[in-house]
Amino acid sequence: MSASRPDPRALGAQALAGVVAGQSLRAAFAALSTKLHDARDRALLSSLLHEGARWWLRFDAALGSLLERPLRERESDIHALLVLGLVQLEIMGLSDYAAVAATVEAARALRKPAFAGVVNAVLRRWLRERETRRAQLDRDAVTRTAHPRWLIEKFDADWPDQTEAILAANNAPAPLWLRVNRRRIARADFAVQLTEQDVVCRVPEDAPDALILDASRDVTSLPGYSQGLFSVQDGAAQQAVRLLDLHDGQRVLDACAAPGGKSAHILETADVELTALDSDARRLPRLRENLTRLGLTADVRVGDAADPRGWWDGRPFDRILVDAPCSATGIIRRQPDVKLHRRAADIPALTAIQSRLLEALWPLLRSGGRLVYATCSVLADENSRRIEAFVSTRVDAQPMAPPLSWHAAGAGAQNLPGESGMDGFFYAVLEKRN
Repeated sequence: MSASRPDPRALGAQALAGVVAGQSLRAAFAALSTKLHDARDRALLSSLLHEGARWWLRFDAALGSLLERPLRERESDIHALLVLGLVQLEIMGLSDYAAVAATVEAARALRKPAFAGVVNAVLRRWLRERETRRAQLDRDAVTRTAHPRWLIEKFDADWPDQTEAILAANNAPAPLWLRVNRRRIARADFAVQLTEQDVVCRVPEDAPDALILDASRDVTSLPGYSQGLFSVQDGAAQQAVRLLDLHDGQRVLDACAAPGGKSAHILETADVELTALDSDARRLPRLRENLTRLGLTADVRVGDAADPRGWWDGRPFDRILVDAPCSATGIIRRQPDVKLHRRAADIPALTAIQSRLLEALWPLLRSGGRLVYATCSVLADENSRRIEAFVSTRVDAQPMAPPLSWHAAGAGAQNLPGESGMDGFFYAVLEKRN
């Protein structure tokens, strides 16, 4: 790669190979995007990496019959580059000539000129046989939808009438949702600021602090970022404060708080005494930075929410938010590497953690208080079944129907990916009987 201007396609191949090997997409992008000084190149890298992860299971399979000798193990970056070549041709809509030429050049930028001919030959063979090969890939649900089979089966078991819509939504880029910091500016006034900067935004009806940008962009370049006028947060996640029913003076716990989006929204909404807790000390600096930028203050602590003895002072909370660790199957459109990293065997371990959190935190809630359980999952095992199992053992736990126009899911409410432009999300509201 040129020292003056690194090739974003070559960097994309390196990053995608890392993601397939187990690195998170966010970490892979963060590690390599700093090498690109042009915002357009960083945007291209982001698009390549997201679409490459999103469609890996389709085009990785396609290469199995396009290559005479497999490259995935011995030349993982070239294999990933070929996937990105197919993504540019089939998903990103680049012209055939431009996509092939740029991908061949990226092989040279990777300092592997010997593979330039292979890249050229494979992509041109795809173009010659495109219709036949598309039809072959479409015969199997895995390669048609680029989802692992276990996950397709889970969707079909839990949401049989919506499975195809979920799969399609997961393969579509998500809009950019902003949450306006009401303590610093009114939503309408901030919308005017964006419009004056030629940033097109929409005002959703069901998220009073939200604005939606149809085009993804570097949010740090938007007006008001450094002044803390807004944060990035999907509309589904913004429903948490509505369900918490916050009032000034309450004592509130955000039990799994990092990176702090919901903690910040809580503090923007009401004057409460907030404890923002997370078990991973490495994630707390970012949480503190986010609160500082927004002009907010919380009692930020490291601690295991499932073991309150190490951090709780014995004073009950009026409100508890349990944004539980989960499979992230509702945010695949934002984090497509979930398709590559999550396994069916992970679900029982996650449900055990979710149950432990509910059992440990319920005694910390005062009589008459409210606990909101949330996940960014669409799987019933983590959502409706978790709440049903908990409530069945607690006579003092009263489920309250969430006032959301979402799918009924047991005692809770479920938004599916893409519905109302939002992520897949589940909420349940439990009040503690006297």
